[in-house]
Amino acid sequence: METINNKTLEKLKYELVRDGIVSYETLEKAEELANVQNINIGQAMINSNILSEDTLLRFLESKLHIPYVNLEDYSPDPKCFNFVAFADAMRYRIIPLFKIEEVLTVAMADPLDLFAIDKIIETAECSIEPVIASETSILKKIDEYYKVADTVDDITLSSDAEQFDWTEELHKEDSGEERIQRVIRAILKQAIIEDIHELNFEQDENGLKVIFKQNGEIVDKGIIPAILNSAFVSKLKTLSNLDPSVCEIPQLGKLCFKVDNTMLIASISSFPTIMGERISLKIYKPPSKLEKIIPDEKQRATLLSAVEKPGIILVCGAPLCGKTHVIYSLLVETKNIKKNIMTIESIAKYELLHINQCELNENIGFNMDKALRFVEFQSPDVVYLEGIKTRESFEFLSELFYSDKTVITEFMANSMTDLRQKMAFEDFSNFKTLISCLVFIHSRDSIEVFDKTTLQKYLA
Repeated sequence: METINNKTLEKLKYELVRDGIVSYETLEKAEELANVQNINIGQAMINSNILSEDTLLRFLESKLHIPYVNLEDYSPDPKCFNFVAFADAMRYRIIPLFKIEEVLTVAMADPLDLFAIDKIIETAECSIEPVIASETSILKKIDEYYKVADTVDDITLSSDAEQFDWTEELHKEDSGEERIQRVIRAILKQAIIEDIHELNFEQDENGLKVIFKQNGEIVDKGIIPAILNSAFVSKLKTLSNLDPSVCEIPQLGKLCFKVDNTMLIASISSFPTIMGERISLKIYKPPSKLEKIIPDEKQRATLLSAVEKPGIILVCGAPLCGKTHVIYSLLVETKNIKKNIMTIESIAKYELLHINQCELNENIGFNMDKALRFVEFQSPDVVYLEGIKTRESFEFLSELFYSDKTVITEFMANSMTDLRQKMAFEDFSNFKTLISCLVFIHSRDSIEVFDKTTLQKYLA
């Protein structure tokens, strides 16, 4: 299904009636449908088979005297992508096609969007000649052509990696987007070398501070000059499928990159502050075999046995200790059991075969509360719920238990003593009796598994 942008059709919709293409009553019904479904009127008419996409585009072509181009059979000139940034292409549904002398021809879903045309004229510093194309075909071409450049190259860890310093890349004498991508790549490389799982970018008066979080402490690793701030943040957002043009509200995305041919995934969180956006990046490593994480066969058997029956499996530890890594490794180990296994996560860190993974999307109102209300209709046998923190969420975990579900979740506790003190609060009085298995991560090399009997004695 291909769609046309609102602004153009809003100006010409009554021309459809005057030309006898649709009746006024049909147009009204299409507008009602568009409002209900939160789509534009062109998409509503195409969805309802009132008009074909070709008829609609040909109508616009005749009324606007602007040529229609079928992008399916068209190959844009890649050199022209330098004139329109990826963020603007996505925001305005525009893709540059070719340039002759000082005129850049662009395909637009909304050729009457004068603001978009002015913006492109300003950035491209040349005249614009618009042609009409469907929105979906434009997005397809954007994905096909822009994403080739918008990737982080493979990171190779050499034998002299310990002496690596990302700032050397920053100080090289070159410019442009490629430089920004190499800087991002260099920062990620240093984080991997130093075994860092969380790094942050914070604005100050001098630029963008690069901060590594290590053993609960923040370590300043240098600064990106203020003149490069905007380009760096925009590129990092683009690589993570975030909207670079939005900075007033938080965004959550995902960045994929390879290290020595191993795919790693990082969650990217942007958050507005009075100094500018703060960006937090958390790196997740692929799931390991459970026997590598929990070498003790008896403890491993205790954990796998807990998945087979109703109860709550609680994975605990300090921040950045690897709770998610343990849970993903457990899910991989249990994928062959004949049960419906589902996850509810802010970001799916890795795609797990035979596991029904679900990502939350606050932009459309699909948050944790809504997911918890509706997940039971999917009849899951095993559910992994990420980051349960509220009393209501703990109560819902109890409801899942009473519905004969196995629930896997995580809880932050710096030590077993810390866990015992937290569980002593009245809010946890019912919840802790439902824990069938506890995995406590003391360190990466020390993980302890408690069965229900042992745990209840400890928490009593």
